Amino acid sequence: MTYMLNDIDEAIDRKFLVTKTVSNQAEAGTIVHIMGAENSKDGTVSVYYRITYTRQDFVIKFDSLKSFCKWARPDNFIARHYESFNIKEIQQYIKIKDRSITNFCLPIILVAWAIAWVLGLVVLKSVVFSIVAMVVLAVAIFFVYKSTKRKAMIRLYSKVSANSNWGVNFK
Repeated sequence: MTYMLNDIDEAIDRKFLVTKTVSNQAEAGTIVHIMGAENSKDGTVSVYYRITYTRQDFVIKFDSLKSFCKWARPDNFIARHYESFNIKEIQQYIKIKDRSITNFCLPIILVAWAIAWVLGLVVLKSVVFSIVAMVVLAVAIFFVYKSTKRKAMIRLYSKVSANSNWGVNFK
């Protein structure tokens, strides 16, 4: 999911989660504080930011505001509980949050349908089997998608809960 800004000035003095690694810049999964930004006449955007937990300052230049929005997005959950997670867990969180039905389920469903169609028509010579298998596969893939997303979020909330004194256990 992409977060869009109307103007780069909206990002100033806010914390963003870096979602895409760029060489010689903050690694994906890092929380950065946008210190300043400016638009150039040629449409490029320069962003001055600080890595929140190391206090290192950086400057990065983007072709457009859209490029900045692909590089980082606001994320209150990770910003609040950053110290509870390691970088791998945050990168996994980014990957899970970016999944959608169209970019995750649809390709898997199409491949599964092709296999079911070939299996049903060529091997078993049954159109009914092919259609039933296609429906069952689509539903199963959708439920697996939802289940993995839910389990990943519960795992993160459980870790935050264990590191705090909320008194709530997520299972």
